Amino acid sequence: MAASAAFSISSPPFVPFTTKIRRPFLLLTPKYPKPVSVRASVSSISIDEKLPVQTKTSNWQWKFKGNSIGIYYEEHEREKCESAKNILMIPTISDVSTVEEWRSVAKDIVQRDGDVNWRATIVDWPGLGYSARPKMDYDTDVMEKFVVDFMNSPESPMSQSGNDDLVIIGGGHAATLALRATQRGLLKPSAIAAVAPTWAGPLPIVFGRDSSMVSRYGMLRGTLRAPGVGWMMYNMLVSNEKSIESQYKSHVYADQTNVTDAIIQSRYELTKQKGSRYVPAAFLTGLLDPVSSREEFLQLFADLEGKLPVMVMSTKGAPKRSKAEMEALREAKGVSKFVEVEGALLPQEEYPSLVAQELCNFLQETFAKC
Repeated sequence: MAASAAFSISSPPFVPFTTKIRRPFLLLTPKYPKPVSVRASVSSISIDEKLPVQTKTSNWQWKFKGNSIGIYYEEHEREKCESAKNILMIPTISDVSTVEEWRSVAKDIVQRDGDVNWRATIVDWPGLGYSARPKMDYDTDVMEKFVVDFMNSPESPMSQSGNDDLVIIGGGHAATLALRATQRGLLKPSAIAAVAPTWAGPLPIVFGRDSSMVSRYGMLRGTLRAPGVGWMMYNMLVSNEKSIESQYKSHVYADQTNVTDAIIQSRYELTKQKGSRYVPAAFLTGLLDPVSSREEFLQLFADLEGKLPVMVMSTKGAPKRSKAEMEALREAKGVSKFVEVEGALLPQEEYPSLVAQELCNFLQETFAKC
């Protein structure tokens, strides 16, 4: 489950564009470790070998229902890399999610020198981050379709780089959507890492899903999408500094001292972009929830038992209701590894070195030395 979160930056940061030659993948057979539960340490992580990383930023045109929607993505790869396996990192769905939350983790993993080299792609959701924000009827099926197309469409960046042996790393709802698509046979990753996984939007997690509440959610969603009054309500609920700061300090970050004025201002500015309220209207009211109960949530993992390694990264400081759903995955069928780290709903942004180390441990155990 998830509470509403807000994180962003006002404009895409400058990243040097470097052309690169695609390399073939190392075709390795993943190992399936026995389920294990560990508690991560918060001590500083030392990385013995770090090598230069080249970064490419670009846009992909997603063809959906007769529309062409600009999708922002980044590719991070170690320079002079002879061969690399692919990682797709997907941001947590939130009021203003962005690739920014995964950038430090991606560079950390890619920089490491080991038996397996990694290329990391981070992609923004349609309607969020730096991607285009058209007025559409966003729901779980639309978001799932986007991830599937981004990985499988012949003209997509992932298809062009090859994705026969690919690891998906997702936060929050993104992780659960990837698991659902994999369960349905629409995606065929070699492994999945679910970081602070959630499945219920901010209102359903608090007020439930009975018929009267679902009706109220629909009315609120319609109001948020409406001209004029929609912007007024969106500004009141989401797009103001006090609301964003409150969310960060209450459940997005675990340590309030990590929430700076610069973070709040940059996140606030992103909420002012044209079309920024349409996805949050769907997320807030539960329309982007991949499942509707804990039983369905657990079944997603159970159905992948023996098919691929799945790691769950829980957090010590997650909100009570979200924490309960993460804890339900401890020792759950289909979960190859369960770890707990510092953080709340965005550990990858608040504690990137710690998250990168745990992910690298999982990759090492699953494939080879990371």
